[in-house]
Amino acid sequence: MVKEIERAGIPVVHICTVTPISLTVGANRIVPAIAIPHPLGNPALTHEEEFQIRYNMVTKALKALETPVDDQTVFDS
Repeated sequence: MVKEIERAGIPVVHICTVTPISLTVGANRIVPAIAIPHPLGNPALTHEEEFQIRYNMVTKALKALETPVDDQTVFDS
């Protein structure tokens, strides 16, 4: 799905827990998620900590979306 959307000219960021799978399917912008059962957070944290994790993840994804890429890129930091 990611590749088809990009073929239409729309840049995509793939947030995923298992980055090798994203690399295999050919995603261009990959942002690693937190964990398989809770990709965008940790329910054991407080509401404020959970919000901060999600805020940082979305910020990282938006920066990845702004970044021109020619090849598959994993945005770790």
